[in-house]
Amino acid sequence: MALIILRSALFQIAYHAHCTIWFIMAIVGWVLPQQAMLTFARWWSAGGLFLHEIIVGSRVEIRGEENVIRGPALVAAKHQSAWETMAIVLFFPKPTYILKRELIWLPLFGWHLLKAGQVPINRGDRQKALNSMTEGVRRATRQGRHILIFPEGTRRKVGAPPSYRYGVARIYESLGDVPCQPVALVSGLAWPRNTLLHYPRRIIMEFPPPIPAGLSGETFFARMKESIEDISGRLAAEAGYRAESSRSSQSSA
Repeated sequence: MALIILRSALFQIAYHAHCTIWFIMAIVGWVLPQQAMLTFARWWSAGGLFLHEIIVGSRVEIRGEENVIRGPALVAAKHQSAWETMAIVLFFPKPTYILKRELIWLPLFGWHLLKAGQVPINRGDRQKALNSMTEGVRRATRQGRHILIFPEGTRRKVGAPPSYRYGVARIYESLGDVPCQPVALVSGLAWPRNTLLHYPRRIIMEFPPPIPAGLSGETFFARMKESIEDISGRLAAEAGYRAESSRSSQSSA
């Protein structure tokens, strides 16, 4: 346990130093085309993931890259940690996250998000948030961008009951001819939520076959949820999660 604490502390120091350096360097992106800021974002993401692997000792495996949609797409991902917020952008060169409005108020980071063309929403007003999302994602897909969303809205513990929000189906319907790329994963065993501790465990991300455009909202929602949950459950078992002993499996090295 002492080694885990030491590695976690070293990672926190290195990661926050990495973020500070890149956030300052990315200021130059404010006067450059938007694509420059997106490039900064990918470099920052790759660096953060690299630090986690070499310091914490996490072992990353990516599956199903052949299924990744290359054109405009709605990317719906499982959300267990900060890891996937960085990892996913490496596979979609024009990422547009739907994110809570409060993030854009953060110094430097929030300003970079705005320059990169992300879509902030006010989650306190559902109808207004839905209208804002619809307008923002339509504009982004017309620009050939990928819409990245976590349908559960927030990070969930490994093994927690799923809590998908139907708003993702409304976005899917509003996009018309844009398909959906589900993303299943298990990252929460190595990078748990609400703790400073990190563990040298497997992180697996898998891209299932895309869901075609043109389905009804109800059909899409059921298929998306089933695809993400079934595969994420299998990946969690492969990574060492056991429901009957979830506390011990997440805290062991």
